[in-house]
Amino acid sequence: MKKYIVYIVILIVGVVLGWLLFGGSSQGGSHDHASEVAEGNKMWTCSMHPQIMQPEPGDCPICGMDLIPAEAGAEGLAANQFKLTKNAMALANVQTTVIGNAISTDNTITLSGKIAENEKSNAVQVSYFAGRIERLNVNFTGEKIRKGQLLATVYSPELVKAQQELLTAASVKENQPALYKAVRNKLKLWKLSENQINQIEKTGKVKENFPVYATVSGTVSEKLVEQGDYVSQGQALLKIANLNSVWANFDVYENQISNFKVGQDISITTNAYPNETFKAKVSFIDPVLNQETRTVTMRAVLNNSKGKFKPAMFVTGKVEATEKQTEQQLNIPATAVLWTGKRSVVYVKPEASKPVFEMREVVLGGRAGDNYQVEKGLKAGEEIVTNGVFTIDASAQLQGKKSMMNHAKEIMESFSTPKEFKEQLQKAYEAYIDLKDALVKTDADAAKKSAENLQKDLLLVNMKLLANEEAHKQWMQLIPALKSSNAEIAKATDVDVQRKHFKVLSEHFIMAVQSFGINEVTYKQYCPMADSDKGAYWLSKEKQVLNPYFGDMMLKCGEVKETINNN
Repeated sequence: MKKYIVYIVILIVGVVLGWLLFGGSSQGGSHDHASEVAEGNKMWTCSMHPQIMQPEPGDCPICGMDLIPAEAGAEGLAANQFKLTKNAMALANVQTTVIGNAISTDNTITLSGKIAENEKSNAVQVSYFAGRIERLNVNFTGEKIRKGQLLATVYSPELVKAQQELLTAASVKENQPALYKAVRNKLKLWKLSENQINQIEKTGKVKENFPVYATVSGTVSEKLVEQGDYVSQGQALLKIANLNSVWANFDVYENQISNFKVGQDISITTNAYPNETFKAKVSFIDPVLNQETRTVTMRAVLNNSKGKFKPAMFVTGKVEATEKQTEQQLNIPATAVLWTGKRSVVYVKPEASKPVFEMREVVLGGRAGDNYQVEKGLKAGEEIVTNGVFTIDASAQLQGKKSMMNHAKEIMESFSTPKEFKEQLQKAYEAYIDLKDALVKTDADAAKKSAENLQKDLLLVNMKLLANEEAHKQWMQLIPALKSSNAEIAKATDVDVQRKHFKVLSEHFIMAVQSFGINEVTYKQYCPMADSDKGAYWLSKEKQVLNPYFGDMMLKCGEVKETINNN
């Protein structure tokens, strides 16, 4: 009986141990299997290239960044928001700024300005007689000259004739003193000194080449002639700026004019010397209002004997307001704004700790320096994108979010374009296509020549044809970027440098074509691997993709993103 009891106990213990060892494991195995199935159903995507979908984690085949769970990209986000990884932001060189008020708590007004030459100290060096420049001693713009310095040597047939008259008059000066005096005075009017005239008379020899001496001291701001040129009497040879003092010009909004007066103290700072503050006084307030920007120019004179200030240098001025400010003025950098016909948009970062962005429409006022006055759409303390805005917008478009680029039809309907303006833009478009084709062939010389032609065509586009105020404003925003990026292409000899600037040119040219239209269908194409995997757009006459950013290396890389037909 005891033996059976032992067997039963052993059996019970065995069953319990078996359940503990194998039953629990079986449940755990089922759970793990379920987890594996769930994990296996998860898709992984790239924050910069959301078109990439893979069943397992890894690297993005386009940009090489770590893939993220597809559902994580939209977790907790509003319908108009999208997310970028820190790597994507670094890759796109995205920079943000917390915006504030132009009027501080201590009732001071901050103004944006720029250094300019003191026009009162400027001078023009002219030739006092006609002739040919045999030698020009000024070699470059920016060269410093002093009063009395030899600037040029001129051959003048008129002076040769006048010297012969002097020698003849000198031989009869006792009988005709008036004639002799008149001839000498004639030479003095041509800025010949008494010593020069006496030397000619003493030697009895006619000088063929005469020197031109500087009448003022300063810095050459512009050369107007070259060696070998023929000049007429009174023709300007050089523009000379005296930079011992310079102007600091500031733009003042219409509603702030009453806070400023001549003689008022102003503190000026510049990024070139961040630890220094320069004191000056308001010397001039323009009596005429700029109708486009609704601003007036306010000026202060700065001592520049040490040469710290350079013309075109940006400065910031702070002035204590004469009246208590009740209305706060909000300004944002011009680099933050995207123009879409009647609309102006910026990208806002709602939370400082998260790389989440959303597009926001804003209403802008006038422009002062590099800033725009915000009338509606933003408030102080919000963080906006100030660099990499086009890349942010492209990311929004790729993720199917609200963006500027995917609302092209709305842009087109915002205003109609005069036929003549369209024709001028069409001619520029043809030059742009030639440039694109040259980059497809990796031909830097041809690209340089095409860019030069495009620059000429851009200069011929007459913005005065745009009667619509919003259309005029749109073109005014696009044309500086079009000209500057194209000028860099024309200047460059390295095709890689040309391609870098072609991206910026294309972004703005696409906006121009979308906004104003041309007389044919064009295709907006995109390569996600261009510009070090940041992606880049371009325009083409054909659907077939021929990549200008890689040429033969990856000729067919890219796709048609949009067919633009607004002729």
